[in-house]
Amino acid sequence: MCKQDDIDTFIPDLMEWFQKNARDLPWRKTTDPYCIWISEIMLQQTRVEAVKGYYRRFLEALPTILDLAQAEEDLLLKLWQGLGYYNRVRNMQTAAKTIVETYDGIFPNTYKEIRSLKGIGDYTAGAVASIAFGLPNAAVDGNVLRVMSRLFADAQDIAAAKTKVYWKEILEEMMPKDQPGQFNQALMELGACICLPNGDPLCHKCPVRPYCLAYQKNAIDFYPVKSQKNARKIQHLSVFFLVNDKNEIALHKRGEKGLLAGLWELPNISADISAPAAFSQWGIHQADISILPLHKHIFTHIEWHMEPYFVRVKEFGETPFIWVTPLQAEKKYALPSAFQKIWNDGISQLNN
Repeated sequence: MCKQDDIDTFIPDLMEWFQKNARDLPWRKTTDPYCIWISEIMLQQTRVEAVKGYYRRFLEALPTILDLAQAEEDLLLKLWQGLGYYNRVRNMQTAAKTIVETYDGIFPNTYKEIRSLKGIGDYTAGAVASIAFGLPNAAVDGNVLRVMSRLFADAQDIAAAKTKVYWKEILEEMMPKDQPGQFNQALMELGACICLPNGDPLCHKCPVRPYCLAYQKNAIDFYPVKSQKNARKIQHLSVFFLVNDKNEIALHKRGEKGLLAGLWELPNISADISAPAAFSQWGIHQADISILPLHKHIFTHIEWHMEPYFVRVKEFGETPFIWVTPLQAEKKYALPSAFQKIWNDGISQLNN
């Protein structure tokens, strides 16, 4: 375990490095807690470069907490389309409604209150509290855990909750009280840009290399220690790009619970069910079918292997779908990324 004196030694070098090398990111140009919150939620499990455009569009459409609280669901999901993990934006709207109802629309300014909002965990609460309000709360994410594990050759499992608590307590004791937000961002930046998660870390560029025990021991590859996740479950699906005589495409809304809850999708069934059986259930009486390229999509705990089909519907009765033009879909309906490649393949065949 590390000692306080050991940690303190690297702080000046880290802070100087960050001041000179910090990336120019739009959310670093504000202390507005709403903007910082939006960016932090978007950045979860999403690359920084991908987030920039989403961040700008989201704030242009919903510039205030009240706008977010009052947004229609289809608009909200359309703004989030491509970022995945849609519960993140739904939780944000729930939190926004709480802020409007409980705090008169003003973002709360204590760690405890921020942490109590829907969808905000220890990391996000620490980031917003420190960056927006200058509070001495650590923001411990995977980048920070990786940096600290290597710096101190610490073999604790970074997937364990107690490891995050351990480092959070230590970092809050030693962070510069006049720059907690800068310190949190510096550690995260170091992990994102230098102390890399995949491939070789850029030790030759690291400002805290002289203090890094893993480097000194030639043991960078051994840290951090992380327990293995359970293997993903594989699910086989048949997915249908259904087109009617008006060149409208069928979309189906998923149920309110489970994976991709409440989102629009291309009609699909388990691969164990035959297409004629599904068509009969959907009110489709006659159709021409052609095969689209196979597609795979990986979620956190499940993997979809999809066999897609382009279906020109000739005769149909009442169906459980809505029928939309490509333009209507593009403007209004959020299609999860799991279906996006199949959608693009279907549009390409439709236009040929």
